[in-house]
Amino acid sequence: WFAAETLMGAAATAYRSGFQGVVFDPFGAVGCLMISGVFFIRLMRRARYLTVVDFFERRYGKAMGLLGSLAQLAAYFAWTAAQFVAGGHVLHNLLGLPLPVGMLIVGTIVTLYTTMGGMWADTLLDFIQMFFTAGGIALVFFFVLHAVGGWSGMVTDARSLNVSDPFTLLPLAGEAGYLGYTGTLGWMYWAAAWMSLGLGSIACQDLMQRSMSARNEETSVWGTYAAAVLYFVFGIMSPLVGIMMFKLNPNVPVEQLDGLLVMATVKYLPPLLATLFIAALASALMSTSDSSILAGASVATENIVPFFRPGATDVQKLRWTRIAVLINGAASVGIALAVANIYRLATISWSLLLVGLFAPFAFGMYWRKANRSGAMAAFLGGFLVWLAGVWLVFPTTRAQNTEAGEVDFQSATWDAVYIASTPAVLVSVMALVVVSLLTQRRDPPASLTDVDGQPLPLRDRLGFLRPKGIW
Repeated sequence: WFAAETLMGAAATAYRSGFQGVVFDPFGAVGCLMISGVFFIRLMRRARYLTVVDFFERRYGKAMGLLGSLAQLAAYFAWTAAQFVAGGHVLHNLLGLPLPVGMLIVGTIVTLYTTMGGMWADTLLDFIQMFFTAGGIALVFFFVLHAVGGWSGMVTDARSLNVSDPFTLLPLAGEAGYLGYTGTLGWMYWAAAWMSLGLGSIACQDLMQRSMSARNEETSVWGTYAAAVLYFVFGIMSPLVGIMMFKLNPNVPVEQLDGLLVMATVKYLPPLLATLFIAALASALMSTSDSSILAGASVATENIVPFFRPGATDVQKLRWTRIAVLINGAASVGIALAVANIYRLATISWSLLLVGLFAPFAFGMYWRKANRSGAMAAFLGGFLVWLAGVWLVFPTTRAQNTEAGEVDFQSATWDAVYIASTPAVLVSVMALVVVSLLTQRRDPPASLTDVDGQPLPLRDRLGFLRPKGIW
C-alpha cells in the first residue's frame, strides 16, 4: 500500500487538513497490518488459498464468491487509478505534460510490463523500490525540515489550510470538528477514516499474496509487524512534508496539490538527489500499480472466469489472466481520467471492501455459526445501507461544501460516501449475526477448510511472536 496515497496523496491531504486528513493512510494502514498480524495471517497461511475470494467460496458458496470477486475488482480499479493519477502528476511536474496525457502514458507502461512479466516483475520491483522509496522520502523530509527551521520551526505556529492544529488525530472542539463536521457526523467520519483501510483492507487480495510469500508462519507474522513499524516511520514523513510546505508556501493552488511532494523535491533537494527520489517515487507507483492490476486479474481468472469457462486449462487461465490485466489497466485509466484525485481514489477502494466483505471475512474466520445466508445479508445489507446513507447525508455535506453560492459537488459526494460507511459496516455486522442465527437449520454453516478441503487447524491461530521460528 506504500505508494501514491501514502506519498503524494498524504502530502497533499495534510497540506489541507493536517493529520486529521490522513487518518485513512498511513495511520489506518498501520492499524490494518497490526490487526492482520494478530488475528488473520496465520489462518491465511494455513488455508493456502490462491485468492482471498477462495475463502468466500469455500466458506459461503459460489454466489458469495462471485459477489466478493466483483467487490475486489471494483476496489482494485479505484486503487490502480490512484497510482495512475500520481504518475500523471509526476510527468506533469517534470516534463510539463498535460495531466491526462501523463496518466495515459503511465497506465500504458504499467499495464504492458505487468502483462509480460507477471508476479516475477511485481516481486522484483517491490524488493528494489522499497530501498529507494524509503531513502528518498527521508531525504525530502530532512531537507524540507531544514528549510522550515528544524523541529522547532516545524511545530511552532504550525497549521494547515483548513485545520488550526495539524498534529491532532481527534476531532477538534467547536465548529472545526473532524474535517469540518461536528457532533455525530464528525465522529462517524472519524470512525470511517480509521476503519476504511484499518478494517477494509484485511479482506484484500494483496495482503493474502504477501502473507503467502514468506518462508513460514513465523516469518509472515514477523514481517507483518515489521511492515507496520516501517510503514509508520516512513509513512508519517509525507504528511509532515505537507504540513511544513504549507508554512513555507501557503498559496499553492488547490488543483496542483497532488503534485506537492514533487514540487518540494525539485525545490529543496540538490538536483542529483531530486532525480534519485523521483526515480524512487516512480518505482513505488509502478510497484503498487502492477500489484493492484495483477491482484485484480488473479481474482478475475480464478473466481469469475470459472463461472463461464469451467474446467479451463492452465494455458487458458494464463491467457485469461493477461486479458484481465489489459482490461484492469484500461478501466483504471478511465477512472483516473474521470476522478483525478489520488487520496480519494485510494481510500474509496478500501471503503468498498469495508462495507461488504469485512464482516463475512472476519466472522467467517472466527465464528462457526456464520453461514451463507448471513454472509449474503451482510454484503447486501452493508451496500444498501451505504447507498441510503449517502442519499440521507448528502444535503448536509453539500451545505458544508458550499462557499459563496458555489457547491463543490465532488467533495460533498466523497464526504457523504465516507460518513455513510460507518453505519453501513455496523449494519453489515448485525445482519451477518442475526441472519446466521435465524437460518442455522435451513442453511447449516460450512466448516473452515484449506485449499484441499481439509479442516483448517485453529490451534495457535493468533499472531504471537516466536523469534526462533523464522529460521
